[in-house]
Amino acid sequence: MGRALITGGAGFLGSHLCELFLSRGHEVICMDNFITGSPTNIAHLFGRDGFSFIKHDVTTYIHVEGKLDYVLHFASPASPIDYLEKPIQTLKVGSLGTHMTLGVAKAKNARYLIASTSEVYGDPLIHPQKEDYWGNVNPVGPRGVYDEAKRFAEAMTMAYHRFHNVDTRIVRIFNTYGERMRINDGRVVPAFISQSLRDEPLTVFGDGSQTRSFCYVSDLVEGIYRLLMSDESMPTNIGNPAEMTVLQFAQKIKELTGTKAPIEFRPLPEDDPKIRRPDITKARQLLQWEPQVPLEDGLQRTIDYFRKVL
Repeated sequence: MGRALITGGAGFLGSHLCELFLSRGHEVICMDNFITGSPTNIAHLFGRDGFSFIKHDVTTYIHVEGKLDYVLHFASPASPIDYLEKPIQTLKVGSLGTHMTLGVAKAKNARYLIASTSEVYGDPLIHPQKEDYWGNVNPVGPRGVYDEAKRFAEAMTMAYHRFHNVDTRIVRIFNTYGERMRINDGRVVPAFISQSLRDEPLTVFGDGSQTRSFCYVSDLVEGIYRLLMSDESMPTNIGNPAEMTVLQFAQKIKELTGTKAPIEFRPLPEDDPKIRRPDITKARQLLQWEPQVPLEDGLQRTIDYFRKVL
């Protein structure tokens, strides 16, 4: 079925991708340096046929023995807490890491997929966001290190596609949740769930009217896999178009966990997007893909996971 290198493979999304590839008969080389990933995310994969692990920083030269059919670059800090604490590493993994992994794909004649993000749209002026929207991004704000790293990664990927004829894919990932998210990664799902399970106040930034849409991880990795196996080289949104306010989401978590903890309002962080919802028309038509897992089902699985971890 092919041999895949997955960078950031010990992260939240990367570990689920490793599982999916193994389940479909692929050989998987997982690469991570554990800056934000964790060995516990992939511990259950060690000893499985076709799985191997390389501890490595992808911003330096990458050497992989033997042939590769696929290179998927998922290494990157991905939450606001991470990229505010690690701004230089975030920029380097988006620029140097993308350059190094594209070099591997070119050398091995492998198909390449870059994990981009809805953050390339910034604080969008168009709603919902379609792939042909160029975004409204502040390059010098605190979130610019992540937004611009991913925008650069897309530009580098297209340059290798056009100039070196590398077979490339670009997935723009919208808010995703599920098992193996880090409790303290600062994103709204782990924050609300862990606060609820501890009966601590749920912290909502601003007045909670900003919107988000949440895609369960199994749906997301299926969409990524279908994109990789398609012939589409231009960016493709993968996410859930069902939109809700952050305040509604906090109330949903309270309902599912049964906490009596109050909701506390805090000042809105700088450049926090007010609206965020993917237009997935392209994914529906091109990949016959759309989310299948209802929000309550996915959240219940995620809450059960956090109960064990806490």
